[in-house]
Amino acid sequence: MRVRRPTLKIITLGCSKNTVDTEHLLAQVAGSYEIIPESDVKKVDYLLLNTCGFIGDAKEESVNAVLEAVEIKKSGKAGKVIVFGCLSQRYMAQLSSMIPEVDGWYGARDLVSVIKALGVVPDKALETGRYSGKAQRSYAFLKISEGCDRRCSYCAIPFIRGAHRSVPIEKLVEEASFLADSGVKELVLIAQDTTYYGLDIYHRRALAELLARLSDINGIEWIRIHYSYPADFPEDVMEQMAGNPKVCRYMDIPLQHISDNVLGMMHRNIDGHGTRELIRKMREKVPGVVLRTTLIVGHPGEGRKEFLELLDFVREFKFERLGAFAYSEEEGTFDAGNFRDSVSSKTKKSRLEKLMSVQSGISFAFNQSRIGTETKVLVDDYSDGVLVCRSEFESPEVDGEILVQYDSSSMGSVPAEEMIGKFVNVRITGADEYDLIGEPVG
Repeated sequence: MRVRRPTLKIITLGCSKNTVDTEHLLAQVAGSYEIIPESDVKKVDYLLLNTCGFIGDAKEESVNAVLEAVEIKKSGKAGKVIVFGCLSQRYMAQLSSMIPEVDGWYGARDLVSVIKALGVVPDKALETGRYSGKAQRSYAFLKISEGCDRRCSYCAIPFIRGAHRSVPIEKLVEEASFLADSGVKELVLIAQDTTYYGLDIYHRRALAELLARLSDINGIEWIRIHYSYPADFPEDVMEQMAGNPKVCRYMDIPLQHISDNVLGMMHRNIDGHGTRELIRKMREKVPGVVLRTTLIVGHPGEGRKEFLELLDFVREFKFERLGAFAYSEEEGTFDAGNFRDSVSSKTKKSRLEKLMSVQSGISFAFNQSRIGTETKVLVDDYSDGVLVCRSEFESPEVDGEILVQYDSSSMGSVPAEEMIGKFVNVRITGADEYDLIGEPVG
């Protein structure tokens, strides 16, 4: 008689780094548990939450998710509730006393402890395995390091995730090969700071070497870089982007600000001149590169003059992709202990709206300029007769999409549902601020 396996569901909140942690954990326990999809409302024996504790809104979302999980447990729809990740790493003592109904609290660095709490002995052979629950997927995040040695004044990551720890190249190649064998075509490299990769274990910046090694893997066609720190940016990475056809001409490089005063207060180790020169060099050395950045408005060092400088910078450099958020004081950071959160919420909101209004026009103009061009796209999904795709210039989950009407005759009669993870050549026929429309060619 077949023995029923206990059921387990994980709800993952926060960033792509948490997604990777969840997939590693599930790879270890999938042999012992029936994994229930996050969207499934059926009763489960174990309900796990992988939480975020980075900024105020994320913390609130995670706390609400924990409270909801407790209510599910009380209703009899979950046996035990286990919470891990950044929120519990940061506030474990307070939360465990406030929400005693949770059966186990673990931090962001306690994956092994969570696995053991589920009654599973961690298996080294599965360390580079991943479990996503998806039959087909076109891309996967590859976390190349953990923690951060930077000390940006506003950031809580170093004391949540700990010191920088690079994953050895051989281990990353093994993990990436596993992903390629499962059908993944694109790797999105992530870390708290990808350009710092290798300094701790190789005593040199080794991101370019890692890119070269990953590009040798059969099946991997695109490699994308996220979360690059601008100070001391390694130029050999630009050489890989310019000369290696598998490395996307796309760079996610959070700059946070451009004012010398604000950057100095933020402890960013680069000034406005250095930032401008780096962006110019990237565009010179990597023709056609698409740049994504993140900016903060309303930092205690940002007055009207500094904000206007930021707006002028965005207008001048015309980042193809840009995200921004209002400064949020985080307890335990240098800012919280040394500066007063002096910019009002109303002013922060107004500045954020002005900045994003400027960026909206830039994004729209960039997308419009692509109408009539042909490009290779990767199919991420299919819904209601439409293939949801991206080119090398769109990163998954943060950028817009290219929507292509499924046409069996131009796609080799491959069923639409089997197009996920395949490449298609398309002509861009329409565009708005975020998404583009394409039609198959060739």
